[in-house]
Amino acid sequence: MNLFKSIATFGGYTLLSRITGFFRDMVLANFLGAGLISDAFFVAFKLPNLFRSLFAEGAFTSAFVPMLSQKLVSESKENAVLFAAKAISVLTFFLGIFVILMEFLMPWVVEILAPGFVNDPGKIELAAVLSRITFPFLLFISIVSFQSGILNSLGKFAAPAAAPVILNLMMIASVFIFVPFGETPAHGIAIGVTVAGFMEILWLNFFLRRQNVFLKPQFNIFTILKDKAIRTLFKRIAPGVLGAGVYQINMVVDTILVSMVGTGAISWLYYANRLQQLPLGVVGAAISVAVLPILSKHLKSGDVKQARKTQDKAFEYGALLSFPAAAALIVLAEPIINILFQHGRFGGFETDMTAKAVIAYAIGLPAYVLVKALTPNFFARGDTKTPVKYSIIVLLANLSFSVILMKPFGHVGIATATTIAAFVSLYQYLKGLKKRKFWLCPKKLLIKTFKIALCSLFMAIIIELGERGLDTYFGNWLHLSILPKLGIFTLLCILGVATFAIAAKISGVLDIREILSMIFKKGKKDVQKQA
Repeated sequence: MNLFKSIATFGGYTLLSRITGFFRDMVLANFLGAGLISDAFFVAFKLPNLFRSLFAEGAFTSAFVPMLSQKLVSESKENAVLFAAKAISVLTFFLGIFVILMEFLMPWVVEILAPGFVNDPGKIELAAVLSRITFPFLLFISIVSFQSGILNSLGKFAAPAAAPVILNLMMIASVFIFVPFGETPAHGIAIGVTVAGFMEILWLNFFLRRQNVFLKPQFNIFTILKDKAIRTLFKRIAPGVLGAGVYQINMVVDTILVSMVGTGAISWLYYANRLQQLPLGVVGAAISVAVLPILSKHLKSGDVKQARKTQDKAFEYGALLSFPAAAALIVLAEPIINILFQHGRFGGFETDMTAKAVIAYAIGLPAYVLVKALTPNFFARGDTKTPVKYSIIVLLANLSFSVILMKPFGHVGIATATTIAAFVSLYQYLKGLKKRKFWLCPKKLLIKTFKIALCSLFMAIIIELGERGLDTYFGNWLHLSILPKLGIFTLLCILGVATFAIAAKISGVLDIREILSMIFKKGKKDVQKQA
């Protein structure tokens, strides 16, 4: 299984989902703005996604994928699929109960998640109603995450990575299908969220069938729980609930605290986080998803040397893609927000507030991406307890710095605290892997990472100088109409990419021939297989 090919495939389709996600957010900004209704909706949207990251994409998948990958190597495919069917049946049963319970408790849950809403009449009630509409999405998307894990274990990354496109398109379509009949635009969009989750299940089920994977529901849940493999799975899941969901937990801490900052602050952080999610999802998630099954198979076969080489490459790709992305976000934060969101109910003030949060988040982007590249090293070994210990420290760091910084800096202080927590997390993983002799970051790789950071800094300086030159010529070019703005922004992006590519080539951190050889080598293999 080719790591570069897997990352490129997953990352490419994730990029498509992020692009459609930006169109979705443009629609949300236009219809919801950044005020009471949007704050309530984003809490309702964030709630199922929090538990999704904890139970599905986090704990369940991180424990499930290595076990399934190892079963595919050491046992028959039929036994592996039966194990998957049992696991997904247990997940569906308990999450179904959880969703029903949460529907009853929703007003109190919302009050805990956004205590600042209490001071705004009607805000808690609206957020609770919207959360009840969106919360079934948790059950649907958790099943989707499980289906994705099966496909990833089989080396199929395209369909799972493309699945979020359905959510984005459905939320956009809901503006025309459901919004006209809702009490507010947020009601109609919330319905679209839940419908999209069910549609994603159907989408991935089609691709599972193409792989001759038929997941028959298992109804003897309590008998299944006695199964040795299922019991091992749950032992690994329990600590992983916290360990794998650090990022989302930090986002929830942000939500709780920023709800006390004032109306609009939740929305500013939401849009800022969405921008950070583009490189984090395309690069970080792609690396994490691609590395886990590959590392699991290398370790299962006892090929420790190859496992370390895989980890080296994952770290290198993470640095090579995240540092320039962070630098670009920092210098282009305001233009990006202006072009994407500044229309309808979203004005210049909202752009300024959101851009400041983007810069604070972007500084920590490389740390989060590199953590995602390192975390699978523990999960591939069945170690879900160590990430928990790290997570507790990260959570405490995030909470402490948020409380310290929110009063003087408001929502920007909260975003900055999240970034500080990201670097704390990275330090722990580097130290922990070295201590256990799972992986030692080679000196050569550290030097290469430092060079990548310098190339990114140089790129940011050139973009900033180019933008100032444009301001001198046009005045404030962001006051131009949309087409000239897009043209200038595109030129700045091309300037940045060209600058980084040249600097990376001169410094020796970017070997285009190596990348091309991996692509064409893989292509030749595919042709031979087809022949």
